[in-house]
Amino acid sequence: MRLIDLAQLSTRMFKTNPLRTWLTILGMGVGTAAVVVLVGLGFGLQKIILEQIVFGEQLLSLDVSNPATSAVTLTPNTINDLASIEHVKDVSPRASFPAFITYEGLTGNVFLQGIKPKYISYAGIAPAAGKLFSDNEPNDNGEVLISQSVLKLFEIEKPEDMIGKEVTFRILVPEGTDKTKEVQLNKTYKVKGVTNEEGSLSALMLLSELGQYVTITSYDRAQVRVESNEFLDPVQTAIIEKGFRVTALSKTVDQATKIFQGLQFVLAAFGGIALVVSAIGMFNTMTVTLLERTKEIGIMRTIGASPLDIKLLFVSESVVVGFLGGVSGILIGMSIGLSLNFLLNQVATRFGGQAVALFSFPIWFITFIAVFSAVVGYLTGIFPARRAAALNPLDAIRYE
Repeated sequence: MRLIDLAQLSTRMFKTNPLRTWLTILGMGVGTAAVVVLVGLGFGLQKIILEQIVFGEQLLSLDVSNPATSAVTLTPNTINDLASIEHVKDVSPRASFPAFITYEGLTGNVFLQGIKPKYISYAGIAPAAGKLFSDNEPNDNGEVLISQSVLKLFEIEKPEDMIGKEVTFRILVPEGTDKTKEVQLNKTYKVKGVTNEEGSLSALMLLSELGQYVTITSYDRAQVRVESNEFLDPVQTAIIEKGFRVTALSKTVDQATKIFQGLQFVLAAFGGIALVVSAIGMFNTMTVTLLERTKEIGIMRTIGASPLDIKLLFVSESVVVGFLGGVSGILIGMSIGLSLNFLLNQVATRFGGQAVALFSFPIWFITFIAVFSAVVGYLTGIFPARRAAALNPLDAIRYE
């Protein structure tokens, strides 16, 4: 049988039984749409979470902090000790002091933190507005960065509105166990940038600038930059053996990915139930089609069609139905997901929230669903095809 003849015969069902054919495709589409929507929700949630993480050098950095006890402390000497660990490329510390920030006569509590420019990329700090400190650009000691949380202290809604504004600081320096000394920074600082940190009231200045006002004998945190991903575990183990607490973003990302893979599997399983029901309906349709066309099969066999030709005919019909069912399911599922994204974003924007894509549909996933639907069509049609190919031509002609 020629390929063009096979194509014409396998699509003849759209003319002979259009209603039943399109209902079968729609039933397959509903099952496929359930898989697309549920798994798309899993991809969307994963994307929302991982988009909050800044990749790059942050994945090759270890966040080192002091333990709960005072057995060990991050000091200039221990920073040098950490830098001497094999496969450590760089160590960037952070010193932090409670402080008061004053802007246009209003004063609020923040943590004033002294850092080196490299700390920003190692910690994954991103700008919400303005620019951050960088080794590649000149940095003015009269500039500071503030977090988005600080804007709320002064009732500023847009981060851009704070760029270039002037602020002053007073630092609370601990003296002994119960006493603190207030140190006035006798300089007005311009806000260079607003960071994306929303969970902390913090202001960042260059460590060298902060060291002009207070004596920095210890640090509260340090970012350890490792040479490559393969050395993260041994370097982390070496730092933990020194008594410090260590967290690695790469492990957090791996754990989050595994969790979302499990979530996607569960969601796909629920959607798969609907797909199985649709596949059963499609199998039933192909079986009924076999019974209706038994006499036709007998005629085709007597005029020279081989059992293989009959089998290919039925299999191609089921593949066409399965593929079209998958395509319709993709269109239905994506329409539902994108519509919900639009509605949720409208609501979030109206109430001052941030627009997010709750449903996400990667191209590779859509391609996989289309191919998988064709495979499901093949599997549901192969048994009726075998039965059709095995029919005795004379018995088939006499079948009523």
